[in-house]
Amino acid sequence: MTASGPLEDAVWTDVDGDSATVVVPVGSLEQHGPHLPLDTDTAIAAAVAGALPGVLLAPAIAYGASGEHEAFPGTVSLGADALETVLVEYGRSACRWAGRVLFVNGHGGNGPALVKAVALLRYEGRDVAWVPCAVPRADAHAGRTETSLLLHLSPDRVRLSSAEPGNTEPLASLMPRLREGGMVAVSANGVLGDPTGATAAEGAHVFGALVERVSKALARWEPGPDGRLRWKPDPDGRLT
Repeated sequence: MTASGPLEDAVWTDVDGDSATVVVPVGSLEQHGPHLPLDTDTAIAAAVAGALPGVLLAPAIAYGASGEHEAFPGTVSLGADALETVLVEYGRSACRWAGRVLFVNGHGGNGPALVKAVALLRYEGRDVAWVPCAVPRADAHAGRTETSLLLHLSPDRVRLSSAEPGNTEPLASLMPRLREGGMVAVSANGVLGDPTGATAAEGAHVFGALVERVSKALARWEPGPDGRLRWKPDPDGRLT
């Protein structure tokens, strides 16, 4: 019996469900500028989830809430309501046999659906949480941070010769226009940030730090009011 490894490779008699933590990457299929693949968010979430110790790694939920990117060909969005339903039903089903379920989220637009779905699952008595693939001081979309991560994780999938700066204004100043008109209203090439300085070495450093933070949050297993695992103490010693 095992409580770790790729879930899709197991047969049912392999799975020690009572002690298993099932980790589910949650991503998106959306434009990431002219240089990164459409599944960038899924690839990052799957890599982080796959690096966590002692878990059952489930196949990714590879579509998310990406309506703000739908003006760009290739983007496919389920929308927040449908994603919420998928997450709720996933959690209900997996928790019939698994001890815990953790959603590892690679796309910020999925956040509201995750908060609502996990809140309901926890209200129903299921031990479910979520965690973002958040990088402090990262640029917003398809910029240096994500490009560096993909250069580390899948360098053959990055079209670095096509990388070009996008809108580099602070995200807070862009949000009103982004909410009203989508990404195309604030960036013609779909990039927020400047990917041209990205390197695989930087990506390796960012990825290592990200896996360390998520691993520590997993070990603590202290979901906050929004269901998100808290991973660092604030100045008062509380985990945030």
